[in-house]
Amino acid sequence: MADRVFPSKPPTTTTNGTAPSTAANPAFPATKAQQFTATRPAYRPTPYHNRRRRRSFCCRCCLWTTLLIVILITLAAIFGAIVYVIYRPHRPSFSVSSLHVNQFNISSSSHLTSKFNLTIKARNPNKKITYFYNPIDIKIISNGVTVATGKIPAFNQGKKNTTTLKSTVSATSQSVDADSLNLKSKKSVVLKIQMDTKLKVKIAGTKTKKIRIRVKCDGIKATLPTGKTATVANTANVKCKVDLRFKIWKITI
Repeated sequence: MADRVFPSKPPTTTTNGTAPSTAANPAFPATKAQQFTATRPAYRPTPYHNRRRRRSFCCRCCLWTTLLIVILITLAAIFGAIVYVIYRPHRPSFSVSSLHVNQFNISSSSHLTSKFNLTIKARNPNKKITYFYNPIDIKIISNGVTVATGKIPAFNQGKKNTTTLKSTVSATSQSVDADSLNLKSKKSVVLKIQMDTKLKVKIAGTKTKKIRIRVKCDGIKATLPTGKTATVANTANVKCKVDLRFKIWKITI
């Protein structure tokens, strides 16, 4: 009896008649790293000639800026030298002509009442410069304590001119530290006069901005009055120093 032969299972075919590939890998979703790599732009380094051009431009800017500053400073120095040679500017000078002490009393409650008659001489030593003064604030100081204040009105001072200025400088019931004045056993005091003002300078028809000045006159010796008779302070050897003051930001030097 002959053996029966059964046919094997027919192969599965696709719609176009081709057999599907069994060697293909199954499809899986892309990982986050693959997605990031796909969306990240490719690195493109800046060309060397572009970096060199940018650096060269910055160097040129710094060089021209420095050169411009040097030129401006040089021109300002030349202009200042020309002005000095032509006009020979000098600071104004001050001197104390007289100081009369009319009153100087300290009460038991450390309140000071004082009165001084002050005469100052202001001199303009310049031949081609005119000064225009603002009002002058005056302080009389003893041992670091202000014992009187006053003011001199504004005035103009012409070339090679000497102006006599008079003022009454006083204090009324001013609270002071009597121990700081150290007047318990003394009949005389050493005084200092301080004056602050602003002035304009006129050169060749042009006025400058206002300049701050401070005048300090040290070493004035005064005998305190015991009655109604005023005493005269010794001002023979007193010298006054004039300082220019400049304001930087909010600080005056």
